[in-house]
Amino acid sequence: MDQKYMAYTSAVAHGKRARKVEKLRKQVLESIESTRYKLIDLPYYKGDNSLRQIHLDYIDFCYKIFNDDYAKIVNTEEIAEQSFDEMQAFILLQEKIDEKLKQANEKVNKGNKDFAAKYKVNLIDGGKDDLGEKMEQASKVSKYYNQIFLIFFKCNWQDNSLTKALNEKKVNDAEQARTSVIKYANEGLLALEKIPAFGGDGSVKLACKQALQGFKAIAENEVLKMTDFILKNENFEKIKKSFDAKSQDERTKEDVDGFNKAVKEINAAVNVSNQAGANAGNKRNDLYKNWEEAVAAFYDTHTPHYR
Repeated sequence: MDQKYMAYTSAVAHGKRARKVEKLRKQVLESIESTRYKLIDLPYYKGDNSLRQIHLDYIDFCYKIFNDDYAKIVNTEEIAEQSFDEMQAFILLQEKIDEKLKQANEKVNKGNKDFAAKYKVNLIDGGKDDLGEKMEQASKVSKYYNQIFLIFFKCNWQDNSLTKALNEKKVNDAEQARTSVIKYANEGLLALEKIPAFGGDGSVKLACKQALQGFKAIAENEVLKMTDFILKNENFEKIKKSFDAKSQDERTKEDVDGFNKAVKEINAAVNVSNQAGANAGNKRNDLYKNWEEAVAAFYDTHTPHYR
């Protein structure tokens, strides 16, 4: 049971989306059920059912967690991507599950020690619990990462809104999103200064800082060139419409010269905007790659794979 349990939590910790490891969650449930049946078949120890019952209660609790609570994780995972508040609630749900499992494990450990003391049994490992230690370490890693991830997510989500507004050529929405990206990046950079390294490892913190600086640079530089093109293109379309409405005989030299000038200006603006878009795309690709690699390495270092 413990092996299946840790394999599932390890897979999620190492970046596997909960929905993609659904098969593994169901295997955990099957393993819990199998363990329960084996435990039920065990006899009482000197007529004492206390230790057996403690473990049965723990098994039933784990089944409920994996059957109900982790099912909520699966069902809300995609919704969490839709807003900062949803993501914050999603992470809080995960942390509450971790805390409940930790408390349940501590209760079992205490039950083991009390039972051993009652019957004067010497626990060879002193009651040290390997699963409990791994759970505690995984919880510490996740809590540390989550606070940094939320800083990253808030700015990244706003950057996605900015990209959407630009694609839809909504200048006002783009400007609002642009200023929000800069605001959240500045707030995030200040927040990161207060977060220490994790056991001397500041890699995820640094990757987040670089990502925020990247989002901010895009908003302050490339985006302005892209919104400038949208406005110039709107103006060009008006000039073109007015020009096309006149027949060749009706067009004056000033009309032709003005239109040709507008064409030249819009072509130049297209080139500037396209280059800005390419620069923004390259910067985003680089910062995402850097962030994802840093997160993967962080979890590989501090939460070893468990199969």
